[in-house]
Amino acid sequence: MMQGFRHIISAQSIPEVSEDGNSPLENARLKALAYYNAFQIPVFSCDSGLYFDNVPDEVQPGVHVRNVGGKCLSDEEMMEYYADLVRKFGNLTASYKNAICFVIDETHIYEAMEPSMESEKFVLTDKPHSTIRKKGFPLDSMSIDIKTGKYYYDLPEEKLEQVAVEDGFLMFFQKVLGL
Repeated sequence: MMQGFRHIISAQSIPEVSEDGNSPLENARLKALAYYNAFQIPVFSCDSGLYFDNVPDEVQPGVHVRNVGGKCLSDEEMMEYYADLVRKFGNLTASYKNAICFVIDETHIYEAMEPSMESEKFVLTDKPHSTIRKKGFPLDSMSIDIKTGKYYYDLPEEKLEQVAVEDGFLMFFQKVLGL
């Protein structure tokens, strides 16, 4: 069964979806509806945005974490841009707000962007981790756990699992599916 499914959906048939919404929920909805319309099977999509406490709205990244001033930033440009924000406002308390849209069919569309889906708050600093950087995720090297004061890259694996937001998504599906 799965083998036949793989033949139906190829990389060429997956639609490219412009994520031009203004919130994680708008982008999750755009993607889920596009994929549902393309394949006519139940599908869900998630999206997230980065939000800082106590900064003006005009510098809130939201879903535009990598896109600033109409430019798509490289990893190095992102690190410099956000380090400049930290230098301007001080260490930034941040969180990722997450959203989901689940399309079963044209009349059964469920979506949520709940606090239970948000990441734990963390600190974004202007001093990246001294040794670890992962391509495509530059801000991770600048993220510090509030409780321990350590970079996330320096935390033990079991601590990182506690940071996950899976519970919010699990509650969403339990509610939708009546479990």
